[in-house]
Amino acid sequence: MKGSEQPKKRFIDYPRRGRGGWRRWLPSWRQQLGATAVGAAGLTGLFVFVYAQVDIPDENAAARQEATVYYWADGSQMVSEGDVNRQNIALSQVPDSVRHAVIAAENASFYSDSGVSLSGIARAAVNMVKGQDAQGGSTITQQYVKNTYLSQDRTLKRKAKEFFIALKLDNRKSKDEILQGYLNTSYFGRHSFGIQAAANAYYGIPAKNLDPSRAAALAALLKGAEQYDPALSDANHERAVERWKWILDREVETGMLSREERARYTQFPEPREPVTPTSQKGQTGYLVDAAKKYLRSRTDLTDRDLARGGYRIHTTFEKDKVARLTKAVEDERRRSIDPKKRPADAYAEFGAASVRPRDGAVVALYGGPDATKHFSNNADTAGVPAGSAFKPFVLAAAVRDGSDAPAEAAPGRRLPTTGEAAVALPSALYEGLVTSAHPPFVSAGKRLGLDRIRDLAVEAGLRKESLARLEPTFPLGTSTPSAIRLAGAYSLFGNEGNRTEPYSVTKVVHDGETLPGLEPPAPRRVLTPEAARGVSFALRAFAWKSLPQEIIAKLPRGVAAGGTGPDDRMRSAWFIGNDGASGGGLTTAVTVFRAKPGAPRLLPMEGVGGDARFGNGIPPRIWGAYATGTAT
Repeated sequence: MKGSEQPKKRFIDYPRRGRGGWRRWLPSWRQQLGATAVGAAGLTGLFVFVYAQVDIPDENAAARQEATVYYWADGSQMVSEGDVNRQNIALSQVPDSVRHAVIAAENASFYSDSGVSLSGIARAAVNMVKGQDAQGGSTITQQYVKNTYLSQDRTLKRKAKEFFIALKLDNRKSKDEILQGYLNTSYFGRHSFGIQAAANAYYGIPAKNLDPSRAAALAALLKGAEQYDPALSDANHERAVERWKWILDREVETGMLSREERARYTQFPEPREPVTPTSQKGQTGYLVDAAKKYLRSRTDLTDRDLARGGYRIHTTFEKDKVARLTKAVEDERRRSIDPKKRPADAYAEFGAASVRPRDGAVVALYGGPDATKHFSNNADTAGVPAGSAFKPFVLAAAVRDGSDAPAEAAPGRRLPTTGEAAVALPSALYEGLVTSAHPPFVSAGKRLGLDRIRDLAVEAGLRKESLARLEPTFPLGTSTPSAIRLAGAYSLFGNEGNRTEPYSVTKVVHDGETLPGLEPPAPRRVLTPEAARGVSFALRAFAWKSLPQEIIAKLPRGVAAGGTGPDDRMRSAWFIGNDGASGGGLTTAVTVFRAKPGAPRLLPMEGVGGDARFGNGIPPRIWGAYATGTAT
C-alpha cells in the first residue's frame, strides 16, 4: 500500500483513529448520541412489549379466599379464622375527611400522577441488589393493585408486575374508582379490610361518620396495623399519635384541611379496645395471639397476610395440657379469690406458660379468663416484676464468674461448680435463694457488677427490653419478663446449661408450599453442665421448701423451682418449676398480680387470697395442681 492511499473507512470509527492514548477510547459526541438513541429505542420497545404482555388479572380473588387454620400439636384443628372481614361501600359514602387523610398520608399527588412511582421501583431494585426486601414507596394505585390482583410477595418481579398493571389500570379506570377500590381492600388491622369494617372495629361507627381526627388515626394504620394500632402496646400508641399528628399537619400543608379546623384536633381519638372473634373464646385467642407474635418475629408474615387467609399454621400447643393448666388456674381462682369478701382480691390477674426444656416448645399457656372479654395476654405480658424469681440468674452469673469474693480481695475463693459439692460448701447466694433472703443478692450485684448479671439473663433468654435499670435493687427482680420468657429461661438450669428459645409454631403451609425459616431454634450453651447442676440443686431445695408435702409426694425427686418469697414487695407473686419428669419434664411459670384497667401501676398484693404474705401461696398451688394433674 502506498503512503498516499487513504485507510478504508469503518462503519463505526471505534476505537477512534487519529487519536492517541485514552482519547482513542473516548466516543465522539455523535457516537454517544447514537448509543443513547439506540438504548432509548430498545428500552421503549421493551417497555411496549412488556406493557402489551401484562394483563389486568381477575378481580375476584377475594371471593375465593380461604380461611387461615391453626392446628394443635397433634395435627387436629384448633380454630379457623373465617372469611375476610370486608364491607364494600361506594365512594359517595366515604366522607372527605377520610379521602383527604388517606391521600395526604399515602399519595398526595394521587389525582395528578400516572398511577406509578418510578422512584419506588428504583428503591425496590436497590433493595433487591442489597439482599433486602424489594420494598419502596408505592402510589395508591399500586397499593390497590397489590391488594386486589397480586400476592403480597416482596419480590422485584411482583413489584415490576404491579407497576405495569397500575399503568394500565390508571388508563382504564377513573381516579375515583381506584380510590374506592383502595379504600375497600386496604387492611387496617383487627381483621378489618376496608374503611367501613375499620370504622366499626376501632370506633363502633360507620365510615360516613368519621371526622378528620378519627380519619387521620385510621389512615395511620395503613403504614402497618401491627405497628400503629395504639391498643397493642405503649410503643404502638406513641407511634400512632405521632403519625396522626403528621397526617393532620400534612393535610394542612397540601390544602386539604384549614389551619382553623386543624387547631380543633389536639387530643388523640383513642379507639375502643380490640374485640377477639367469638370463635377464639377461652384460651384459644391467647394461643393464636402467641402464634402470630412468634411468626412475626421469625418470618416476614404480617397480621394482614394472615387475615387474608389461606395459611395452615401448625403449633406446639398440646390440647390436654392447655386444658389442664386452665383448670388448675380457674380452680384456684374459685378457691382463693373473692372480691366481695376481700377488697384486696379485686382486679386479680393470672398468667402462666409451660415450656418443654429440651427444645423450647411452648406446650400450654394461660392468658386470662377469656380472650373475647380480656384481650391482654397475661402469659406474654410485660410490666409484671419477677421479684425473687429473678435470683437464679444472679446465682448463675456468680457461678459462671467463679468468684464470690469482694472485688478488692485477692481472687481465690471460688463458688462450687459441681452439684453435690455445692451442698458441702454452701455460699450466701445458695442460702439466700433457698430462703428468699435479699441481702446476699444486693451484695452479689456489687461484687459481680450489675452488667454481668444483666448479660447472663439476656443470654438465658430474657428480652433486654424487659430488664430494669441497673440499680442496686436490680438483682432483687425489678425486671418484668413475661411468663413465657421466664419459663424458657429457667429451662437453662435443668438442660445441662443449654438455652432453648421458646417457640410456638412448627410449620406454616400456604398454597401447598411450606414456608422456610421455622425450624426450631438450635440450643445454645450458656453455662457449663456442672454450673447448671449447681443452680438446679439450689432450685430443688427451694421447691422442697416451698411446695406442700402432698404435692412433693406426687412428683419425681428431680423437681426444681424458684419464685417469690414472703419478703418480696414487688406487687406480683411467681412460681416457676420443673416437674422433674423423665426427658426433662416441663418448666412452667405461674404469676398472680393485680391490674386495674387504666391504672398506671400494678396494685399492692397484700392480703390477696387471704394470704398476709402477698399472695405467694397461690402460684405454687396452681403449679402443683397442673404438674400433678390433680386440679379439682
